[in-house]
Amino acid sequence: MLWPGRGFTLVEMAVVLMVVGLLLSGLIPTISSQVEQRRTNETRKTLKETKDALLGFAVANGRLPCPASATSNGVESFCSGSGSCGAEVLVPPTHGRCFNPYDGFVPSVTLGIDPVNNQGQLLDAWGNPVRYAITNTKDTSNNFYFTATDGIKTRWNSGISPNPDLRVCSTSTGLTTATPGSADCASGKALTNNAVAVIYSLGKNSATGGASDDEAHNPNPQTAITADRAFVFHEPAQSGATNGEFDDIVIWLSPNILYNRMVTAGKLP
Repeated sequence: MLWPGRGFTLVEMAVVLMVVGLLLSGLIPTISSQVEQRRTNETRKTLKETKDALLGFAVANGRLPCPASATSNGVESFCSGSGSCGAEVLVPPTHGRCFNPYDGFVPSVTLGIDPVNNQGQLLDAWGNPVRYAITNTKDTSNNFYFTATDGIKTRWNSGISPNPDLRVCSTSTGLTTATPGSADCASGKALTNNAVAVIYSLGKNSATGGASDDEAHNPNPQTAITADRAFVFHEPAQSGATNGEFDDIVIWLSPNILYNRMVTAGKLP
């Protein structure tokens, strides 16, 4: 019985604090998990909106934008030359060759999308720049059809090959990287062999991850692998997984979706 004027004893207070601590220790992981799931969903939404913006840009310009470079402040970046890249230029050349087709950033200023940092780079829900790669296929005259003005229509009308060639693999195991333009998934491990563009976030571990076998194939600050046309995507994995930690979020643009959107808009054939 608690008599009038009598407070709680130190033992009673300790018991209460212990109970509160136990309750909080059970809630914190749940709250943290919910926060991370919300950030993941927000990032997926950002990537999807970027894909829609790319399709809108293609309808308006007859081409897809080149990736932005680390120094172009969110503006698409081109090579001055078509045979050899030469200096970086920010005005679209006739040939349409991109300055860094496999390891650039979303050209958010060119596309007019946000949120961006003070370098004009589109950000994911963890505050990291969203990455963007574009097919680097060309004809024998060094015309890069998917990034040259009205190049998609030219290719469509003439039936000129090659096809868009970005690869997305379900694992880095067996992935060949002889040269950037010929990297390929192991047999039976390709999620797509003809993507026009790949858009991806480095996920929560952007600042510290990226060197695992699978994440290293998605260009990031921690990998020493030369950027190439092949990327990796699968469900998240912890550091103890076969190919290491993986939390990248990757989506890609099919050429058939691109063509369908342009046909619907009256831009093809």
